[in-house]
Amino acid sequence: QVQLVESGGGLVQAGGSLRLSCAASGNIFTIGAMGWYRQAPGKQRELVASITSGGSTNYQDSVKRRSTISRDNAKNTVDLHMNSLKPEDTGVYYCYARIGAPRFMDYWGKGTLVTVSS
Repeated sequence: QVQLVESGGGLVQAGGSLRLSCAASGNIFTIGAMGWYRQAPGKQRELVASITSGGSTNYQDSVKRRSTISRDNAKNTVDLHMNSLKPEDTGVYYCYARIGAPRFMDYWGKGTLVTVSS
């Protein structure tokens, strides 16, 4: 059974930084795109950043200049580094991966809460 487990997050002061990590485990044949979504209170889940297996990245405009997404294909992990955090970055951050096991399906982590205090 495939699982995605997130780590990192917590309470951060505005202007600070954070690192979120996610590890995929289980009977994995291959992993396609991986990424991070977030859901703020009362809002819909939105894409923060994604990365393909080849390393191509995509960012939400509001985080583009202060975030870096990376992955380690050998370890089946994806990380998100965010700097200059703002209160509007507060939300539950979810790891996402499209995994072939062997049939391709979308998998989600349980989420990790990030709270940015002003």
